[in-house]
Amino acid sequence: MKPTILMAPRLPQRLVERLGETYTLLGPMARSAPEALPEGAEEVEALLTIGTQKTDAALIDALPKLKLICCYGTGFEGVDRVRAKARGIQLSNAADANAASVAEFALGLLLASARQIGAGERFVRAGRWQGNAVERMAFVPGLAGRRLGIYGLGAVGQRIATRAAAFDMQIGYHNRNPRPDLPYLYHDSLLGLAEWSDALIVAVRASAENRHAVNAEVMRALGPQGYLVNISRGIAIDEEALCNALEAKVIAGAALDVYEHEPVVPDRLKVLENVVLTPHIAANAETAQYAQQDLMLANLAAFFAGKPLLSPVAL
Repeated sequence: MKPTILMAPRLPQRLVERLGETYTLLGPMARSAPEALPEGAEEVEALLTIGTQKTDAALIDALPKLKLICCYGTGFEGVDRVRAKARGIQLSNAADANAASVAEFALGLLLASARQIGAGERFVRAGRWQGNAVERMAFVPGLAGRRLGIYGLGAVGQRIATRAAAFDMQIGYHNRNPRPDLPYLYHDSLLGLAEWSDALIVAVRASAENRHAVNAEVMRALGPQGYLVNISRGIAIDEEALCNALEAKVIAGAALDVYEHEPVVPDRLKVLENVVLTPHIAANAETAQYAQQDLMLANLAAFFAGKPLLSPVAL
């Protein structure tokens, strides 16, 4: 008899088909709440979800046989880990499966913002480009020799650093702890990192201590020639402070792939010319998605075989 598993959000079709070969697959759910559980949920042993979706104590307790929560991506902030631990439930995520994809997208956003790629496209589309005519776009600093600050030097942050080094950038970072094994300049505070940086890329986890860590003071420290990029979670940046900073040219520009209340993007951001906006697609490379799917399948297989998870999350 196939084990029963529950898919909370709709997952990619390729993964759904492969799951159906081995498991009795329930879901997706209309919402992550006990009243939205499908028939047969009392037999569910594993819950498949994403970090941004709520998996609270009420939902966990409504699944009496639940023993594993698998997060499709790297995030797990929506899971009530205290309740999961109390129930003896294991937790897994995608580890660094999408790190390369997110890192390359971060550099793409930095280029789009600092090198004015979006503004250049709008310039051409508006018919304003007249070859070597008097009206030209203003010069901007290049990336070579500039200082890149990385807030969060985990799997993604490290890959951002290696890619930025290929652009001949100087690399600094702020982390919970210094990494003496890596050749980058450690700053003991985010504010200090921002003061040092010409561009700041946010690559931290969505945890309570990181909420609005990039605030008005940090943006003032980054300064009027500085650029801010976020590919982590929207809560890391104070969006109201960011709007103020962009409108007042406290910083030169920003590029965002994530937002505090997704899919809502503040109207103030949408009308600004000095910000690049994308719809949370940094991990959307095919290689990254397939790697995440394969890892979820491998974690499920290990769990039901009584073996250690491949990418466990400590509770």
